[in-house]
Amino acid sequence: MTRSSARWLALAVALLALATLPFWMIGDYYTNIASQILYWAIFALGLNVLVGYAGLVSLGHAALFAMAGYTAGLVLEAGHGHILAIVLGLTASVATSAVFAVLALRSTGIGFLMITLALGQIVWGIAYRWADLTHGDNGVVLHGYPRPFGLGIDTPTGFYYLTFLFFLLALASMTIFVRSPFGASLRGTRDQARRMTALGYNVWLIRFFAFLISGLWAGIAGLLFVYYNQFISPQIVALQTSAEVLLMVISGGTATLLGPIAGAAIVVIMKNVVSAYVERWNLVLGVIFVAIISFMPEGLVPGSIRLWKMGWRALLTRKKALPNTGAPPS
Repeated sequence: MTRSSARWLALAVALLALATLPFWMIGDYYTNIASQILYWAIFALGLNVLVGYAGLVSLGHAALFAMAGYTAGLVLEAGHGHILAIVLGLTASVATSAVFAVLALRSTGIGFLMITLALGQIVWGIAYRWADLTHGDNGVVLHGYPRPFGLGIDTPTGFYYLTFLFFLLALASMTIFVRSPFGASLRGTRDQARRMTALGYNVWLIRFFAFLISGLWAGIAGLLFVYYNQFISPQIVALQTSAEVLLMVISGGTATLLGPIAGAAIVVIMKNVVSAYVERWNLVLGVIFVAIISFMPEGLVPGSIRLWKMGWRALLTRKKALPNTGAPPS
């Protein structure tokens, strides 16, 4: 079997396992955990557009994530339907992304990071202090679920399949994006921005559209989050959320498709499963991240592939070095 065939076979097995997960997973609790992993993975994939392919580290993406949730919740609270709430939620997320991009793309590196951090904290301050609109710490409570194509998503299995559908759309769109000319130009702005400018590319505009794409998927993840929890509060806009999703991307492997997914799985499992058995689960999570950065600085997924290849080569070399103990031919 060739390496390409093995890769496609592994992908098919993984997708089959995810598609049938509610049937073999024990209990609704773990189905809910799987739903959380998927919508956080969508958020991490969106952030990876900037961090991995544009080389721009953001600490303000929680604001884009929460903007969609808050807008949808407030529209529903005003008595409007789910379709309008979802459309306006995504519009608010993309519009906020555009404002963030115009302000933050004045700089790169640490400057970009600090500007996005400041903008995210401004949105957090609005969510926390503007209690007449956002209800402050009391948050916004949702009532009811949409029924896409007449299907109910108010059960763990139904919501899982809705999240799984958007996860597949995110994964497919990111695959197309990475292989597209726009994806190649975005990586060019990451590696050689001056050379791209000299070749006639508008580096600022390329990064601007990448920010919008990132914000769109952050908004989709935010809508899934708010419908899953039926609640959103200023806590989700805080710096901790932006830091956690950034750790998902970095620990799993930037500029990869599977890295953010693996990082999302690690963080969600540690927060929801391991924390039930280990009181100091934050310490365990920190040790895991330190180990990944120490032994796999490129991230968990690329690092695992590198170590696997090294082990396989070492095994083949050892086999070749073994003396031939068979009897000589007659």
